[in-house]
Amino acid sequence: MNAELLDDKRKGGAPMVVDWLANRIEHAVLSSEATEKDVAAGARVALRWGVRSLVVKPCHVKAAAQLLAGTKVRVVTVVGFPHGGHTAQVKGAETRQAVADGAQEIDMVLNVAYLKERRTRDIWYEIRSVVCAARPRPVKVILETAYLTDAEKRLACRVAARAGAAYVKTSTGFAPEGATIKDVTLMRRVVGRQLGIKASGGIRSFPLAMALIHVGADLIGTSSTDAILRAATEEAA
Repeated sequence: MNAELLDDKRKGGAPMVVDWLANRIEHAVLSSEATEKDVAAGARVALRWGVRSLVVKPCHVKAAAQLLAGTKVRVVTVVGFPHGGHTAQVKGAETRQAVADGAQEIDMVLNVAYLKERRTRDIWYEIRSVVCAARPRPVKVILETAYLTDAEKRLACRVAARAGAAYVKTSTGFAPEGATIKDVTLMRRVVGRQLGIKASGGIRSFPLAMALIHVGADLIGTSSTDAILRAATEEAA
């Protein structure tokens, strides 16, 4: 267990441990079939545990903002999701609409094809377009690491930093593989403390969430918030 958590366990037990982890969780309601009823259920989960954020599709930003108005839970939405193939202009417009609807942070998918072709200027431009449209709200750049070589992951991290992103993020959750210890370790090595890291995709257990944080993840994106935090409560008891 993380040393910081062990200290909290000695001092105060489960509540402090669970709060520590909940403050790093972004609860996702992003499945293709998710409805406003699912968003409402997700908001209840987010509020029950006091997580950092609720992440929803662009069509659900207004509903989420209304449900979470006056609370500390942030509303986050996705741009260029899930494949990243939208033009920079569309990603910028999508961001402006999301902000108008109440989004407080943006998770954008970079253009994986551009990255494969080493079109770094185009990647910089599309990230910068979203950063400017979202300003001053933070932007996380989703690399979709399952499709990338290590060299491509390093390049994407460097371009995201130059373009003004606040975080780099592993995955959408729609690729064959999600967050891994290896990828988060690599990303932290590249960005240092210049950017935050969000691990997302396939994180369904408390041990995996903690392992990812241990190697450098600042945030955990998951739809398994209940299961992870219940396990955290039992572990800390």
